[in-house]
Amino acid sequence: MTLEEIMKTLEEMGTEQTKKTFLRHGAQEPFFGVKIGDLKKLVKFVKKDQELALALYSTGNSDAMYLAGLSINPKLMTKEQLQKWAREVQWYMIAESIVGAVAAESQFAIELARDWIKSDVELIEDCGWSTYSHYLSIAPDEEIDKEEVRTLLNYVENNIHLSKNRVRYTMNGFVISVGSFVPSLTVEAMMVGQKIGKVNVEVGNTACKVPLVTDYIEKVEARGKIGVKKKTCIC
Repeated sequence: MTLEEIMKTLEEMGTEQTKKTFLRHGAQEPFFGVKIGDLKKLVKFVKKDQELALALYSTGNSDAMYLAGLSINPKLMTKEQLQKWAREVQWYMIAESIVGAVAAESQFAIELARDWIKSDVELIEDCGWSTYSHYLSIAPDEEIDKEEVRTLLNYVENNIHLSKNRVRYTMNGFVISVGSFVPSLTVEAMMVGQKIGKVNVEVGNTACKVPLVTDYIEKVEARGKIGVKKKTCIC
């Protein structure tokens, strides 16, 4: 399929109800309101065409950007392309589920995570914490810099409640990822979770809640899933 054909198909798949839901979550125009499950039906038409995936992201249409992330080959992404993606993010779902996940599976995961975490731009910093969290979910334990992760845990403990709105959410998620995917740091992540307690994030007119770190990790532990890695974090 061509870019024009895919955009037309996306427009036909969009619904007003889904669009209203995404708007409540903070989505920015332009977009058609296509459910994620329906976007996945189009991946087979894009997956082997890296240039088409990049073109979809460049449209600035949120549905097309999400489809691009589902279809792109992260290993072929350049650092410059990933940086461009981060700069063009319009709302948190693209920052966290697409840019963060794709960057995490690229060869520049930690380099970009470190860089983005230092950004003064909320959604770029959001990309940074998301990237590091996703990376922890797929990286072999021996490749993870435990001391750096400890340093970041300490930073979250001291700064989470003073950080930008959506960054608070992804910082909280970072502590959960540490506790869930890095067994040697589970106890330390739980201690940080106990200290930060409930994290308040403005989620708009939605029923979304910020998970409590300690409760979440305890549930992972109860399922015997501590340290169990994912095959992919792009979904």
